Amino acid sequence: MTSNSERDIEKGYSKADFVAKLRRLADSIENGERFEIQIAGERIYVPVRATFTIEHERSDSEEEIEFQIKWQKN
Repeated sequence: MTSNSERDIEKGYSKADFVAKLRRLADSIENGERFEIQIAGERIYVPVRATFTIEHERSDSEEEIEFQIKWQKN
């Protein structure tokens, strides 16, 4: 079992890997199933009760879109 300590990781993926993860996520959401993903060596389990948001950030030099998934810890 992994530790619940604070963590903030950003990991890059190839286009093909990113698309595959998005497809698995979409299938899980659509089917009402929890989503599993491994990020930087840690397996994360996203519960069905998670909420989903899309965030857009802009600065003078760049723009960013974040697809966010949030849930409360048990």
